[in-house]
Amino acid sequence: MTSITPSAPEPVVTTDFRTRVANRIPTPRASAPDVLRCAYMELAVTDLARSRDFYVNVLDLIVTEEDDEAVYLRSFEEFIHHNLVLRKGPVAAVAAFSYRVRSPEDLDLAVAFYEELGCRVERRKDGWTKGIGDSVRVDDPLGFPIEFFHDVQHVERLAWRYDLYTPGALVRLDHFNQVTPDVPRAVAYMEDLGFRVTEDIQDAEGTVYAAWMRRKPTVHDTAMTGGDGPRMHHVAFATHEKHNIIAICDKLGALRLSDHIERGPGRHGVSNAFYLYLRDPDGHRIEIYTQDYYTGDPDNPVVTWDVHDNQRRDWWGNPVVPSWYTDASLVLDLDGEPKAVITRMDSSEMAVTIGADGFSYTRKSDEDELPAWKQGEYKLGNQL
Repeated sequence: MTSITPSAPEPVVTTDFRTRVANRIPTPRASAPDVLRCAYMELAVTDLARSRDFYVNVLDLIVTEEDDEAVYLRSFEEFIHHNLVLRKGPVAAVAAFSYRVRSPEDLDLAVAFYEELGCRVERRKDGWTKGIGDSVRVDDPLGFPIEFFHDVQHVERLAWRYDLYTPGALVRLDHFNQVTPDVPRAVAYMEDLGFRVTEDIQDAEGTVYAAWMRRKPTVHDTAMTGGDGPRMHHVAFATHEKHNIIAICDKLGALRLSDHIERGPGRHGVSNAFYLYLRDPDGHRIEIYTQDYYTGDPDNPVVTWDVHDNQRRDWWGNPVVPSWYTDASLVLDLDGEPKAVITRMDSSEMAVTIGADGFSYTRKSDEDELPAWKQGEYKLGNQL
């Protein structure tokens, strides 16, 4: 039997994440709060009824509670009050990336940790949202609105309610993805907060384009993606199986809503997960995600991908649409005002892998050219 040897090197597996960090955020002397997992996101939406229809009637999230100003949604396996808050606002943006911590005492640690960093910190004993108690929100050193909470209202977990399940049922909130100009700086700060890198993308010069970081034992609770920021790239919900994602695509097609599909379905190289990217009525990006891998051992290796490996973003080598690299949601400060966006100074992943025209895909060397039958997927001129 003839064996087929891969034409490109495999991702590099190392024991830890090592890269240069310029302009490092000082490590606080105060202990970091013990973060359990990403728990919910609060989105500002400009048309609450339209957004509710998309998330409830198209994506089948469960309404826990709602009023004229906000809708509180959860996935089928969740037992806390919500995983997503849609709140009516004048501009589409993210109001909070929210993490649950292990104990009420961790909120005291969060206050001390961020006050030492000189960040704006606010604590509300009754929380910012329904169903969530004592909470701390901060404008973190990267410019993101981050929340920590422990006390929460429990609701019915619908994991056993198979009579309610739909073909594309979303079962868990899986992760956030944040756009930031300086990925190594962001990673070092998140490591001080207790997060660990599982995978990253670099080039031969050591430029870091993205890094995946976790607290729960999956590939990530959040990722730091290099770009103009602070902005939100996407929030991701998990399904049980990849056929659930295909069912969502079929449903969108049947409803003549296929324009909401931005990218996929496909399988990532990074994370090994099956994915689909959608855009909601305000343009907020939602990933539907399944089948990544366990990372909970203390010696879990870090996987580093070459930025020129065209299977890093899509394992099947399919192109990444330019909007996936350029578009992202604004984030709000604690007063609800949009944060200023800072330009990334390092190389952009799109520029080094897609090309200046936004369509021509590039490889690491001229010896490894795309076959003629595949070039049309990457270069607009071939399609015309």
